[in-house]
Amino acid sequence: MLNLVLFGPPGAGKGTQSEKLIEKYQLVHISTGDLFRAHIKNQTPLGEQVSQLIAEGNLVPDSITIAMLEEEINKNPGAKGFIFDGFPRTVAQAEALDNFLATRGEQINTVLALDVSEEELTKRIAKRAEISGRADDAADKLKKRIEEYFSKTIHVLPYYEKSGKLHKVNGIGAIDTIFTELSSIVDGVVA
Repeated sequence: MLNLVLFGPPGAGKGTQSEKLIEKYQLVHISTGDLFRAHIKNQTPLGEQVSQLIAEGNLVPDSITIAMLEEEINKNPGAKGFIFDGFPRTVAQAEALDNFLATRGEQINTVLALDVSEEELTKRIAKRAEISGRADDAADKLKKRIEEYFSKTIHVLPYYEKSGKLHKVNGIGAIDTIFTELSSIVDGVVA
């Protein structure tokens, strides 16, 4: 089974590259944001907890995030692998993911980190906001998301670097060129 983590700040191209990786390697995409929205919409017990936490202005605790993630993985027993997008965001989440996968005799095979400067991110997201009108691309929300990535999420990278699983890729350039480099890394891991 092939399990990938795709890292990068908002606007780095994770969505574009994950679509291409999913198609090539026939992976199941797991996005914690999508999971939260689905559970809230379907009013599951976990969704009700998440909804209440968010309404109170609290962060969703790792235990709930991990429970949703485990449930999603278990719903896909025939999967060839998973690509984790937006998760893990903390070392504690990375450790919990590793522990859960180990109970299944699996592991994260590689971590792909798209490296893009803050200046380039700002340009890309401003352009994306014009085209798509995504609510999370508003300047104030965007600044907060980028700060969150560079102040918190980026600290997960050394965790994976220690295990030799981290691969940084220049996220600036032609989409297909970046995808070729990502594919080369994945092909080297599965060979």
